[in-house]
Amino acid sequence: MSLQTYFSHWLPHIDAEMRRSVGRAENAAYAPFFGMLHYHLGWVDTDFASAAIPVGKRIRPLLCLLTCEAAGGDAQTALPAAAAVELLHNFSLIHDDVEDRSELRRGRSTLWTQWGVAQAINAGDALFTIAHSAFHQLREHDVPFERQVKAHACFTQTCLQLTQGQFLDLSFEARSDVAIDDYLEMIDGKTAALVSGASAIGAIIAGSDTVDHYAEFGRAVGLAFQIEDDLLGIWGDPKVTGKSAASDIASRKKSLPVIYGLERSEALRAQYAAPEIDAPRVVETLEQIGAKAYAEQIAREYTQRALAALDAAELCCEAGEALTELAQSLLGRRA
Repeated sequence: MSLQTYFSHWLPHIDAEMRRSVGRAENAAYAPFFGMLHYHLGWVDTDFASAAIPVGKRIRPLLCLLTCEAAGGDAQTALPAAAAVELLHNFSLIHDDVEDRSELRRGRSTLWTQWGVAQAINAGDALFTIAHSAFHQLREHDVPFERQVKAHACFTQTCLQLTQGQFLDLSFEARSDVAIDDYLEMIDGKTAALVSGASAIGAIIAGSDTVDHYAEFGRAVGLAFQIEDDLLGIWGDPKVTGKSAASDIASRKKSLPVIYGLERSEALRAQYAAPEIDAPRVVETLEQIGAKAYAEQIAREYTQRALAALDAAELCCEAGEALTELAQSLLGRRA
């Protein structure tokens, strides 16, 4: 079964499980509260009327299901955990948008721009709580109790790593001395931790003896995914990415290619410190000093680490092939 076939099959099930976990208001007073949650998740518009909004790639919950099946388990049993992973991801997006003052998310107004910062924080807290509650549904899928406990412990640790990564990301905004190792540690928490946790949780629910290999696979995939995002933020096609060309340069984001360049080019440091940044000139400088080629090479290395971890995990069935396809699809992606 191809990766696309897995996506097509499981996405409706993931969405249904998420809707079950989030629920609806039983008291009319709380209808706007649930409306905000449903809005962020792409299920309704600003008037809380049903809508079909693009909801992102859903890579994290799909990884949870695929690793469960690849490790010899029944992916259906991991659905509550997959929903929990995606709900946690969305909690982080709500809070990230507040912290970054981002006005758009997937082409729509962010929660805080519609209902204010305080209510957005509250909605994010709600999704965080619901994500943890979703794990309780594992018992309805006959997952052995010890696996439920182990999976939830992994999930809790992932939550902490996620917020630690966000701490580093925010702290970098006021620093001019961010090194490549600092950056990799940051994205290890902010991006890779949840991908790694999703992969490990699926394997735990399956009762795998090679959970560490699945966790390492997810970590390497997460790092490669973020570095590819860094490349797209500078060299991506606006018609495909939905963002203006060199958007990360315009916002002075310290992505991997930029940090590589700042460490090596006095000219680039001067350009980045200028009152008004000349994005095309910065991009040209980055290319001249090999920043793009460097980031592409690091992404390839992490992809190879991911594939090596899969080989060590002793995969079974077609889900293993889909995991391999997913890792390889991240290299050179356009969006």
